[in-house]
Amino acid sequence: MDMKNWSKTQKLCFSGAVMAIYIVLMLLTQSFAFGQFQVRIATAVYAVAYLFPFLVVPLGLANLLSNLLMGGLGVFDIVGGGLVGLLTAGCCAMLGRHRAKQYWVILPITLIPALGVSSWLSWLLGVPYYIMAGSLLVGQIISGIVGALLLRALWKIGKFE
Repeated sequence: MDMKNWSKTQKLCFSGAVMAIYIVLMLLTQSFAFGQFQVRIATAVYAVAYLFPFLVVPLGLANLLSNLLMGGLGVFDIVGGGLVGLLTAGCCAMLGRHRAKQYWVILPITLIPALGVSSWLSWLLGVPYYIMAGSLLVGQIISGIVGALLLRALWKIGKFE
């Protein structure tokens, strides 16, 4: 699939669709996406930035919007989530640019949200950082694996080789 020939309108439409998928996934999984072990399956969508680097900003915005609509922990969670989304999607895009093995997306999808979000959640909730980080790592490893599987499926379907 040659995205170099995509028009700005096509990229904008695709970005909007991916943002909608992210937010709908968050909405459908919010019962276990905001608990003690936050299994945020929607963060697996960050892996798509490996193939489509122009999705870095839309994915960060999708995280920001989902925290605004569903989070309830205020500005730190909203803005912080957006920054974590940008950083995670950016790392996935960088892995794609350097043609790293696809399963490497597991690392940023697992570590950046878990360790980054723990920094303000531990403060907001009064829970020690290492406990909060451990709890979020458990949930995010699932999302990281799902992200790698999603990327592999898209790779085969889109014939990117």
